[in-house]
Amino acid sequence: MALSRRRARREIDYWPGFVDALSTLLLAIMFLLSVFVIAQFLLSRDLSGRDTVLERLNSQIAELNQLLALERSNSTDFQDQIAALQASLASTQSERSRLQAALDEGRAAAGAGTGGAPSVGDLQAQVQSEQAVSAQARAQIDLLNQQLSALRQQIAALEDALGASESRDRESQTQIADLGRRLNVALAQRVQELARYRSDFFGRLREILADRENIRIVGDRFVFQSEVLFASGADVLQAAGQDEMRKLAEAIVQLNREIPSDINWIIRVDGHTDNVPVSSGRFADNWQLSTARAAAVVRFLVQNGVPANRLAATGFGEFQPLVAGDTPEDRARNRRIELKLTER
Repeated sequence: MALSRRRARREIDYWPGFVDALSTLLLAIMFLLSVFVIAQFLLSRDLSGRDTVLERLNSQIAELNQLLALERSNSTDFQDQIAALQASLASTQSERSRLQAALDEGRAAAGAGTGGAPSVGDLQAQVQSEQAVSAQARAQIDLLNQQLSALRQQIAALEDALGASESRDRESQTQIADLGRRLNVALAQRVQELARYRSDFFGRLREILADRENIRIVGDRFVFQSEVLFASGADVLQAAGQDEMRKLAEAIVQLNREIPSDINWIIRVDGHTDNVPVSSGRFADNWQLSTARAAAVVRFLVQNGVPANRLAATGFGEFQPLVAGDTPEDRARNRRIELKLTER
């Protein structure tokens, strides 16, 4: 009779199922966000080295551009000097022509006995002086032409180096983009593999632990009510709780054999309490109690063959309730141990 009334009450009470569905949806969203954050962190860590190389290349390109601008400025100065010397040479040649004409006239006048004209020696001295100036100007022009040629060669070498740096920069950008794509694909594959093993693991736990009201799956977590494992206010596993944890340890040991070694997975054991302050003198608050219970489960699993590096214990106290309420039923649902298979 009592069993009949209990089944009737369970059929009518839809609220826990509705809350479980909402919790499942929320936990799925949190899981996807966690995967995205981890992927972005790994990608940014891998790209940081590439960014340093790229910054160094950009700095070298900027220095080459500055040096190229300076060399081009020097080239312009040399060209201006050459133009000035060429103008001076033209003027000197014109003056030479004038003096040569005057010399010819002086010679003609000397031959005719004309007086008062400049002497031939003076005119020849002026011509020789102008020729010396013209030769010096030509030497300066030749020297400037040589310097200009060397400068053009330096500019060509700088332009080649700048082109090579830009080419390396483009290649680095292409490699970074390709690396990012491959990293995203690898992360997606790892997430899919871990999700498949999580599904198999939870299916195996369902078979091992059977369909019990105080052990259930909520989202991506396997949930044990605290009453199954611990006495009120205690962190020592009861006999019934040890039996359940031995079954769980067998499933985890089998899982460890199946998951490839390159997948860095752990099972996180989370302790949760209700919002009633602890009355035991051993614990200062619910945080300590929840952490001690999670650690007790982890130690028991290690004693039963589970590798310690595949386990982590965390305590959340009363601050992550499944349901909001202060009824005895609500508090009982919030007192729990959760197991989550996740990537480290």
